[in-house]
Amino acid sequence: MSPARTRLLTVAALGAGTLLLAACSGTSGTSSASKDTINYALPANFTPNWILPIGTAAHLNTNNRSIADSLWERLVAYDGSTGRIAWNKKASIATAADFAADNKSVTITLGDRHWSDGKPITSADVRFWFDLIKANKTEWAGYTPGQAPDIWTSFKAVDDRHFTITFDKAYNPQWMLANELSEVTPLPRHVWDKGDAKKTWTYLNDAAKNISGYASNPLWKVISGPYAVKSFSTAGKVVLTANTKYDGGEKPGIPTVNLLPFTTADAEKNALRSGSVDYGYIEATDLDQKESFTAQGYEVKPWSGWAITYMPYNFNNPSMGAVFKQLYARQAVQHSIDQASLAKVVLNGTAVPGYGPIPQGQASDFLSPVQKDNPYPFSTDTAKSLLTSHGWTEQGGVMTCSEPAKCGAGIAKGTKFEMGVLSQSGSTVTDNMMSAIQSSLAKTGIRFSIKTAPVNSVLSQTPPCTSGQSICKWQLSFFGTAGSWYFSAFPTGDSLFQTGGGSNFGGYSNPEVDKLISASTTSTSNQAIQDYSAALAKDLPVIWLPEPVYQVSVVRNGLGGFSQDSLANFHPAQWKWTD
Repeated sequence: MSPARTRLLTVAALGAGTLLLAACSGTSGTSSASKDTINYALPANFTPNWILPIGTAAHLNTNNRSIADSLWERLVAYDGSTGRIAWNKKASIATAADFAADNKSVTITLGDRHWSDGKPITSADVRFWFDLIKANKTEWAGYTPGQAPDIWTSFKAVDDRHFTITFDKAYNPQWMLANELSEVTPLPRHVWDKGDAKKTWTYLNDAAKNISGYASNPLWKVISGPYAVKSFSTAGKVVLTANTKYDGGEKPGIPTVNLLPFTTADAEKNALRSGSVDYGYIEATDLDQKESFTAQGYEVKPWSGWAITYMPYNFNNPSMGAVFKQLYARQAVQHSIDQASLAKVVLNGTAVPGYGPIPQGQASDFLSPVQKDNPYPFSTDTAKSLLTSHGWTEQGGVMTCSEPAKCGAGIAKGTKFEMGVLSQSGSTVTDNMMSAIQSSLAKTGIRFSIKTAPVNSVLSQTPPCTSGQSICKWQLSFFGTAGSWYFSAFPTGDSLFQTGGGSNFGGYSNPEVDKLISASTTSTSNQAIQDYSAALAKDLPVIWLPEPVYQVSVVRNGLGGFSQDSLANFHPAQWKWTD
């Protein structure tokens, strides 16, 4: 994805409750006054902070992209809002994509669409995005070397509503549409273009850093989507208003949408109980209270996601990177994770174990038997044996390298198997999960320390890095109480696990896996992606964890017209009051 989420990294996180009953930032505490309004609760500690429909590494927040998609529709929009993941042409600028017989190019047809200022949306607006990304690809979160835009060798406008993109070789059309072309967002060239792609990039990104100016800056007023920004608070409250000039296929059913931020899930649950939220959530641990919400006129609906959950290792960490690079060490860690208990007890049965890079919460033809069957079942005895057979001995309760020749390259004698995670804050579920993992790792002799921070801080403090950088001191990162990565329709790992991938946080690199990822994007056979699934289930680029539902939604009776999107995006234009 970028993901995923996409293809922008669709990093999603559901903040769960703490004992601190903090107030909801920027809300009035009153229910929506009429059927012209809806109050939607954003995940706790997950503040929207980016409006530009081009993601950068520090702004990988699925809510940011959902808001941007409401303002600027994608060229090819994929979502699961009909109950299955597919191209949603109603929410797309393009109406057709015709691939050449050799699958080396595609010709796109644009709909008869207009910007909110009346100017037509043309091939030049798509070319503007194309040139902007080409010139600034390394700063785009969706970029992976050897993928888009590198593989797009030319852009040729046929006329105002037709253009052809040529590829460097033949590609799987399913992958190209779902994972590459779905990243393209036509942009208002006549308003945003500064004449030079580098200068324009800087100009737009600088403007996007001014959150308090989102509602007033003329840049953000020329839109193509069903909604416009009425207000955007630095505290996270966003008010969207219907775009009266919208001429696309997803006419907004509710004129005013209030997106409400919360510092904790307890605060959000209090808002639900008071009736001031129409579309909110509870924690998995609150399912025993389901009847108290249904009695207040809500329906409780788990929101399943097309996602995987994991903790990335930082393979470039100066103190533990050499340990993480040893497969046996990663195997010992994985054997120490009791996924079945985490899914059943900590996540209250709302998660399924995940053993590799393909989502396992939903059936698909992409999952390999190797991943499905779990190559590293929970066993701290097996984990300890792996370490002792490779030169580690337990000293003071912590495994310590006593035979460097066996421990592996770069691991000095006396190195202790101690690793720390920076994990999202504001979540009881996450806290409980980290504590459970800490306990099971201790049985293996691995010391695991835990620090917490808001999701945005976790993402900004644990970026891809090289060992000499000061920011590279992080060892493990966790941002996935509701799933770490939400895929596009085709769950390839190009951004996540390919060498140099834009969202390859830990710097994982395996040439054989790179080949498998490339094969999955070119072959029309599912065997290629199953081979990739099997390889990463075995090679453990990250610590695999259970896949939870995105959230357990609590939706006011009478709100309908949509299915919850398994790609973890929300689509305000699809919401309608049915009674």
